[in-house]
Amino acid sequence: MRKLILTVVMVLAAAALFADPVLNREDSWYNVSLSYENGFIKVLSHKLQFGDPGTLFDYVTQGGQEILFPFERFTADLEIFRRHRVTLLYQPLTIETQTKLEAPITIDGTLFDPAAPGARYESLDLKYGFPFWRVSYLYFPIKRDNAWLGLGLSLQLRNASIVFAASDGTALTVSQNLGPVPILKLRGGYLFSGGLYLETEVDGFYASSKFFNGADFEFEGSILDANLRAGFALRDYLDIFANLRFLGGTATGTSQYDKDYWTDGVEKYSNNRLATLTFTLGATLR
Repeated sequence: MRKLILTVVMVLAAAALFADPVLNREDSWYNVSLSYENGFIKVLSHKLQFGDPGTLFDYVTQGGQEILFPFERFTADLEIFRRHRVTLLYQPLTIETQTKLEAPITIDGTLFDPAAPGARYESLDLKYGFPFWRVSYLYFPIKRDNAWLGLGLSLQLRNASIVFAASDGTALTVSQNLGPVPILKLRGGYLFSGGLYLETEVDGFYASSKFFNGADFEFEGSILDANLRAGFALRDYLDIFANLRFLGGTATGTSQYDKDYWTDGVEKYSNNRLATLTFTLGATLR
């Protein structure tokens, strides 16, 4: 909330101080824009299983993810000759919760059971970290002053870190993964008279590893990052907007890769399904 208030204050101050574009010239062959948004994320559904047999753990009903969590995004756009755009995105996303363990669970071959001999804990400390970086390229076959439509590709670098830890430190499992994810991208919008605009942006893919990246085993994965944005141009160089976004994905299969790091999962089978909804307020500076 403090970041959101600070952002609003800075936006209003910029609108009052500057009369001309801050980052660009009107006759330039390129245009740069910077965006920041801040708000909350609501986890609609989140289930995870490491190992078969193993517990299908529900983060919402069992893991403390039923409340709202802070959410923010940082974006930089470079538009070249009006029809080409390169976008750099960073999205931090780490949810840390604590939950009372009401029944034994098995995660990645580790048993968490407060009734087991020698156990001295009743709660779990949970971390679900899934921040990512994304670079995108769009070509705009439609690029008019009041309407635009772009198609392209994104490459996302996931940086996953998942932790289950007994509160007394007697049981722990960690699973971490770093890897690229290719994605299809679409962006379009319409500007109404008076400065109001509506825009949508969709990044998504569905594929199996055997077909998609040459692996010799099946592994199903998907991602969908889709938003609807309503914005208003305060000045030629400054927009404010409200944003509603669905962000989710799946990863299911049995890995045949070797265990190279101590933080690699012990069990080969994994099933991770996440669906969230975010609401943010933000600003774009050009």
